[in-house]
Amino acid sequence: MDMLFMVFVAVVILLASSLPVPSFSTRISLSTGSSLDVRYKEDVLVSANEVFSAGFYSVGVNAYCFAIWFTDQSLNKQNHSIVWIANRDYPVNGKGSKLSLLKNGNLVLIDAGQWHPPVWESVTNSNTSEVTLSLADNGNLILRARGGERLWQSFDSPTDTLLPDQPLTRGTLLVSSRSSTNYSSGFYKFRFDDYNILRLSFSNLEVSSLYWPYAWQHPAETNRTMYNSSRIAVFDNYGHFMSTDNLQFRTSDFRSRVWRRLVLEPDGNIHVYSLDERRKVWEVTWQAISQPCRIHGICGQNSLCTYSQKFGRKCKCLPGHKMNVPTDWSYGCEPDFKPSDDGGSTFGFLQFSHTDFYGYDSGFFVNFTFDRCKEECLSHYNCKGFLFRAKGSKGENLCYAKSRLLNGQQVFDVHSFVYVKLPTNIIKIYEKKTNPLEDSPFLNCSGQDIIHLGRAYKKNSPNDSVKYMLWFICALGGFEMIAMAYFFSVNMGTYKSNQVYHQVATSFKRFTYNELKKATNNFSQEIGRGSSSIVYKGVLQDNRVAAIKRFKEENFRGEAEFLAEISIIERLNHINLIETWGYCIKGKQRFLVSEYMDNGSLADNLSLNILDWEKKYKIALGTAKGLAYLHEECLEWVLHCDVKPHNILLDSNYEPKVADFGLSKLLKRDVARNPRFSRIRGTRGYMAPEWISNQTITSKVDVYSYGIVVLEMITGRSPTTNVYDDTDGSSRAEQKMLVKWIRDKMQVDNVTGKALPMMEIVDPRMNGMYDRPRMEALVQVALQCVEDQERARPTMSNVVDMLAGLDLHHPSQN
Repeated sequence: MDMLFMVFVAVVILLASSLPVPSFSTRISLSTGSSLDVRYKEDVLVSANEVFSAGFYSVGVNAYCFAIWFTDQSLNKQNHSIVWIANRDYPVNGKGSKLSLLKNGNLVLIDAGQWHPPVWESVTNSNTSEVTLSLADNGNLILRARGGERLWQSFDSPTDTLLPDQPLTRGTLLVSSRSSTNYSSGFYKFRFDDYNILRLSFSNLEVSSLYWPYAWQHPAETNRTMYNSSRIAVFDNYGHFMSTDNLQFRTSDFRSRVWRRLVLEPDGNIHVYSLDERRKVWEVTWQAISQPCRIHGICGQNSLCTYSQKFGRKCKCLPGHKMNVPTDWSYGCEPDFKPSDDGGSTFGFLQFSHTDFYGYDSGFFVNFTFDRCKEECLSHYNCKGFLFRAKGSKGENLCYAKSRLLNGQQVFDVHSFVYVKLPTNIIKIYEKKTNPLEDSPFLNCSGQDIIHLGRAYKKNSPNDSVKYMLWFICALGGFEMIAMAYFFSVNMGTYKSNQVYHQVATSFKRFTYNELKKATNNFSQEIGRGSSSIVYKGVLQDNRVAAIKRFKEENFRGEAEFLAEISIIERLNHINLIETWGYCIKGKQRFLVSEYMDNGSLADNLSLNILDWEKKYKIALGTAKGLAYLHEECLEWVLHCDVKPHNILLDSNYEPKVADFGLSKLLKRDVARNPRFSRIRGTRGYMAPEWISNQTITSKVDVYSYGIVVLEMITGRSPTTNVYDDTDGSSRAEQKMLVKWIRDKMQVDNVTGKALPMMEIVDPRMNGMYDRPRMEALVQVALQCVEDQERARPTMSNVVDMLAGLDLHHPSQN
């Protein structure tokens, strides 16, 4: 038996040493045969001057793009740090996706292990095996062969950004992003046209148009020239832009040498940003268009754009029209009535002064009277309205019949009238109003574009390397079985539980006990303790800082139960959920290895009184998003069952991450009402009434706990502290102390009719430094969450919507 054991040890060591060991850390370059893995945030390329980084960038829920960005993390909040994206229209999965430099010199991006076809590739080939990928100090990602020959570079294929010394040529163009949160290709382009003029254009699936410089202007009128053939535009670090069509400009901070970026924005304007390194902010130092409403397509069809310095740009639907997509202006508005082709007998016209709808003329008529122009539009089904200008520049009347009402703007320096064709019953409602747009709703831009990967991933047939890995796993499995039989005489029950491990926990790393012991310096740095576990800080072999949770043996759970909970965690991936990297099982000991949060738990921060209003609001919104994902967005339905400040962790930017799914319950989505849990779960003070009254448990138990957490943040009072004069010592009465105290305070004001006494409710340590309207609304949302009847509580997605709506309006500070 000893000889057989030694044979297996030798085979395993030989096989393990022959396999490549990936390195998940910051790199200067990528060599042939190496990869960057989407699962590891630290697996990035960094320029020698540490200004730029290249790696996988999260663009949505489990959606990643390979991008280049400014390294400073404080700049990422502004969504201005990304300068290039390889696969902006085809995000990849958060597991199994890699950027690999093949031996033939081709750089490929694969999605979830699917090699054919790659999501993106450099389409390069080299006869030498010595090919490297590196990030230059100017932000250019360069693929070089031996001898320094450039096979490919990111500067040759810009997305929506130009960096200093990066040329825009006849073969390249800038394409805007879809929105500030959706990095896929948008509707605006910046490029040289066929006449060698650098232009801005709008183009979607239906229409296209040029808007800068204006299409009706001859190039000479804008000091441009068509007489060039090179088509090159470039700018430098000093803020000087030059183009071969004679377009030149200088930024407002010209001559100062700072980092700059020229960006084609999602709204169709071009901005040059200069980096203020002291304040860590990007400042706009030049823009192409000073009147935003003159950008085509910005408000979509049947909509008017207005602009003021106080309120900025706004879009409004024309009377009788409704919004197509409330969260995206570019989709415009659609008629809220049925078009008629009966010769116009039920239709008339509503007048708009100082208005223009540029382009899409179905007819242009000179010296038509107003009545004749009106009859012309009424007689044609496809005429949506007309622009009439009396006594034009040459003294004649001008009539423009419109087939589309696009590029609408209302500005006082436009001396023309537009007449929109509408049903007479709608006209009667609006014709007596001084401003027909007064009651029209604004398009709501509060929504965020979240990319969900909707692809199904098929397994590839195993290639040689996969077979080799399977052989190694089989050998390792054989070794484990013989070793366990030899040393521990394992019974059949334990053998079966190990089979469960191989089925449910293959996506996480299984750490050894010695690895965790070394990482934590023999479990010496304790950072948290609960009734069922102790948490230690550790540094893993790949230099990642981790939080290592060690479950107490008195709370021992069988291996099958523990691995079932691992299978739950394996399915979860959201920015507001703690990321778990692996686990360890040693006898009766259980460990979970997760990312470490620099700012500890919400409970720690509340006790130290270091959270201001904005941080508290961010924590409330982010926590709601994480719970909404658990309840409604992930593949299974997960109830947390123990939402409390101790289980909400804060990263270096105070972004909340919900943690501790040790009490989670995995449920099927198609079960409308869930079976009762076998035991009470949660923490006293945060538990919903359903737990105590033995009612059916639903996701609303988490909603209740969330509401208590928010009220605790607002008031600075623990839910288990007696803040209300109530002598009832029952558990149920203790839970109601904080909620009842707040409701009584608010009820007093409802009776007297006075303003809500927010100063009596809000934590006095905030010294009145908060947004009163948003604070009042936040209290109301939290009180809805803690209603006794679970049906009266909102869902977590409803909570997210309500809080996001508050964030949009940004009321003034007290």
